[in-house]
Amino acid sequence: MAELTLKIEKNNPLTTTLTYEIMPDEHKAAKRGIPPKTDFNAWYPFIVEAAELVDKRYPIKGMDVWMPYGWKAMRLIDGITHSEMERTGHGEVRFPLLIPYNLLDKENALVSKLKAARDAGVDPSEMRMDEVAEGFSKEVYWVKNAGENELDVPMFLRPTSETAMYTLFPLWIRSHADLPLKTYQVVNTFRYETKQTRSFIRVREIHFFEAHTAHVDEDDATKQIEEDLQIVDNLMKELGLTVIKTRRPVWDTFPGAWYTIAIDVIMPDGRALQIASCHHYRDQWAQAFDVKYEDIDGEQKYVHQTTYGMSERLMGAVIGIHGDGKGVVFPPHVAPTQAVIVPILTKDRKNEVMEISAEIKDRLWKAGIRTELDDRDIRPGQKYYDWEIKGVPLRIEIGPRDLDNESVMLVYRDGMKDSTVIKEVESGVKNGLDEFASRISKTAREGHEKTIKPLPKLKKKDDGDWGFTEVIEEGFVYEMAFDGNDAEAQVIEDISGLSFLGEAVKEYQTEKECIMTGKSTKKKVYLAKTY
Repeated sequence: MAELTLKIEKNNPLTTTLTYEIMPDEHKAAKRGIPPKTDFNAWYPFIVEAAELVDKRYPIKGMDVWMPYGWKAMRLIDGITHSEMERTGHGEVRFPLLIPYNLLDKENALVSKLKAARDAGVDPSEMRMDEVAEGFSKEVYWVKNAGENELDVPMFLRPTSETAMYTLFPLWIRSHADLPLKTYQVVNTFRYETKQTRSFIRVREIHFFEAHTAHVDEDDATKQIEEDLQIVDNLMKELGLTVIKTRRPVWDTFPGAWYTIAIDVIMPDGRALQIASCHHYRDQWAQAFDVKYEDIDGEQKYVHQTTYGMSERLMGAVIGIHGDGKGVVFPPHVAPTQAVIVPILTKDRKNEVMEISAEIKDRLWKAGIRTELDDRDIRPGQKYYDWEIKGVPLRIEIGPRDLDNESVMLVYRDGMKDSTVIKEVESGVKNGLDEFASRISKTAREGHEKTIKPLPKLKKKDDGDWGFTEVIEEGFVYEMAFDGNDAEAQVIEDISGLSFLGEAVKEYQTEKECIMTGKSTKKKVYLAKTY
């Protein structure tokens, strides 16, 4: 614990004591200019650039330049996703960036119709397409000229790809034998973001993954959503992240979806960051784009569709959750460099140490471990700092004493230390990285659990308005049993200052009393401030 004391001695002696907690490592970090992670709004942008993940100096707001180190990490995350897609029978596609205006107009009409039907509480089939307002045209980037020629049909940069892909689905799907159709792509999408931008978290050019599927009926599409959520679990395990899965409330569901399941992480400032979502469309989009198939009896039917999307927010989540006062902390599976060898050199044995270091690097690379040899002519302490801020999971130190002991020192990014004999360095490093991954996953899970609190009870105040029995604290996500209506949910949002994330996919094991109605329910609802 460190203590600052400010003394003011003018007319009246007054002593003000400011006390704050600083861990030993934070003293060193402060000297290097790294803000404490407790000041997340300062720490996050500093670390993103200091670790050379992106360069934010490109002259368009919200369009960062990926640096080689950051791009490699993102591609490793993509690699896990690619593997999951291939495992589950999805085929990779690549659709054009530009979409003609008439397709956006078609999507606008559908989305606006569904939103109007939802707001009116009627079936969408009762609404006429020409009676609804325009949808999302103000949120896209427009292309209206080709050279000096004005385009007959304006185009826009894709914000997502439903309109582009569903135009071709009727050409790909003819009979039940063509189903299920499971496709995915990893592309850049563009949205005119007007809020404050933040690297990986809120940007205008988005590195985006999207899976689009078509099925014979609602049940088969529902099974796809279940598979998507299992893919999420597999990915989160590799990234060492603990998440919240919620079925978004009706008012926060994409109007083109029957329902949306969102996946959120709780960032260090207590805000929820949505990193993925699954949409069940039923046959609503199929009707708009005339995507039909011939069933086994020769009858024409509309397909049922789903989408599953993720973005570079995954990178933001990894940085925010695992990082510390020294910089980024990468899980081994997605670390651009998994191990760095730092030779400890002396004049009399320099060549011997460098020779063994190079040999170990080659052996580790052949064993599938992404390894660097830092042979720069600078002090070891500077090397430690450089690799710590980049989040390399393991530092291997090799000096004359280690050679005499026929072993090397293993220093992990979380501060744990170990050693392994040189002749078994491959297995020693692999096992050590696995244990490191387990440790940071456990730390992330414990931090996640500490951030969730039960929502205080409601009570009627003297003026007749609702209030809470305890103060709603900053930096927390709240959970509650809730089985009320939209108006009652609005009351809770208004007095708490929090947003409904939605109903948890996993309910309470035993019934609890609804915070608003008093009815018994197993429904668990999360509330939080969001990005």
